Amino acid sequence: MSRKAIQWSGVFPAVTTQFKADFSLDLQATHKVMRNLVDDGVSGLVVCGTVGENTSLSTAEKLSVIEVAKDAAGGRVPVIAGVAEFTTEFARHTVREAARVGVDGVMVMPALVYSAKPHETAAHFRAVATGTDLPVMVYNNPPIYKNDVTPEVLIALQDCENIVCFKDSSGDTRRFIDLRNAVGDRFVLFAGLDDVVVESVAVGAEGWVSGMSVAFPKEGETLFRLAKEKRFEEALALYRWFMPLLHLDARPDLVQCIKLCEELVGRGSSITRPPRLALQGETLAEVKALVAKALATRPSLPDVGL
Repeated sequence: MSRKAIQWSGVFPAVTTQFKADFSLDLQATHKVMRNLVDDGVSGLVVCGTVGENTSLSTAEKLSVIEVAKDAAGGRVPVIAGVAEFTTEFARHTVREAARVGVDGVMVMPALVYSAKPHETAAHFRAVATGTDLPVMVYNNPPIYKNDVTPEVLIALQDCENIVCFKDSSGDTRRFIDLRNAVGDRFVLFAGLDDVVVESVAVGAEGWVSGMSVAFPKEGETLFRLAKEKRFEEALALYRWFMPLLHLDARPDLVQCIKLCEELVGRGSSITRPPRLALQGETLAEVKALVAKALATRPSLPDVGL
């Protein structure tokens, strides 16, 4: 498998998983969130990722979310499922089950809890990838997962044919340049941190797994396309408007923040499963104020073919 075998580019929102008031899974609401995103022109869906509260879901629930996503996408866009497990074998099992229900690819995190050494991290990804025919996106998010997938780790994996994509949420866009210098265009590069997306595109990102685009999908897709088309004056104007919201994706409470934004714009519920609790006090007021200002100053969007 090569990067040419996949059609991964553009904005893939990190879709939220919807819950009822009793914290049970709300598949109908989750389907609606996904269908609306696809109808608004996003390029793909990432489900059961960090924003999708992967570690709060049972395996059966994850598979149900994937099935709902495939139905909502209706073949119009690819569906990629997040895989975050405590051991390599657990991850391999989850990938096999995801393949069984028809997912288009998997976004694999390092093994949870254990802070692995680089060669252990590489071995984890290799073992997961060689256990499936699915295309694999390697996901790096050092602040959350306590493992840093450096360019050196990716270089060690370049012979693993179905590892086709690298999503980086470190915020260090120099890594894309380092990776290109080392292995050329071997991997499709995805921005993974919302508030460095334009910078990421400038140094080679072909896609963006975006948290805030679940609440503002047209703005996210437009921003990305402007940057890809090198319409930087227009991109920067939209980026400045969007930035206070995009910063929320870089916080420890990003899931609660993004879900609250989603609720405030009428696109979903803010309910999260414990241990994540609803925002309170100054934090709640801050996010509400950011959304209110964004809606009051929402710009007309340039034509990018949406």
